[in-house]
Amino acid sequence: MYPPELVQPMRDDLGSAGFQHLYTEKEVNEAISKEGTTLVVVNSVCGCAAANARPGAKMSLENDKKPDNLVTVFAGVDREAVDTARAAMVPFPPSSPSMALFKNGELVHMLERHHIEGRPAEMIAENLKEAYNQNC
Repeated sequence: MYPPELVQPMRDDLGSAGFQHLYTEKEVNEAISKEGTTLVVVNSVCGCAAANARPGAKMSLENDKKPDNLVTVFAGVDREAVDTARAAMVPFPPSSPSMALFKNGELVHMLERHHIEGRPAEMIAENLKEAYNQNC
């Protein structure tokens, strides 16, 4: 478990872009099952990947088509919410950071950590924009 003072700025980073923070199984299930599209970002403290994941997620919203709902859970902090989100992301193994796009409750696009780590935020954003253009 990470100290709140370490995590809060990273929460705020996505929150300032309109991402709703989810903390419980119920909140995650409700968000994912909503009609339309929902982007779920599994936020992380890891600097080597999360440092570009958050900006990439925010930059992806600079697109004509974008998800109806933006939500985030925090790995290593919001255990119940993260476990529920990851269960919905099967068959992909747990990784953080990661991003999943759901459409009407069905997983339609997944960015795992290995798609994020070592890539610039712009490349992450472009990957998500392509997914939005196909599914939103």
